[in-house]
Amino acid sequence: MIESLNCAKVEIVLCEDNADDAELTIRALSKQGLANSLIHLKDGEELLHFIYGTGPYNGRNVALQPRLIILDLKMPKVDGLEVVRKLKADKSTSMIPLVLLTSSKEEKDIMESYSLGVNSYIVKPMEFEGYVKAVSTMGLYWLILNQPYQS
Repeated sequence: MIESLNCAKVEIVLCEDNADDAELTIRALSKQGLANSLIHLKDGEELLHFIYGTGPYNGRNVALQPRLIILDLKMPKVDGLEVVRKLKADKSTSMIPLVLLTSSKEEKDIMESYSLGVNSYIVKPMEFEGYVKAVSTMGLYWLILNQPYQS
């Protein structure tokens, strides 16, 4: 797996511990043709290993960073806020767009997320069609319309 990750650029990293939400997100992105170079990780610790090429991703070419990271707020091991805190504090990863896709509507979570540098905070719609539309729109914006910073 690591060899293939070194050869191909991963466009989207989806970090979601809920398998149903992950599958729904991947399907919504696939409908827009945006899931061809996506990797699904199950917690914040795994995401940090992937980004920094450590642990199970030791040897991954870290020069090939994703164009978008979509992550949940409440995850085991390392939660979404801690991931945002670490990635936005590091000059080598601070420009990667981070979108929180979460069920939390709590004002303190929203405020803290933006204060740490998250690029977007989306509350997961409860109904299927709303969820698919929100994820599709998010994917189109960040991967098609948005002009990324090129270092």
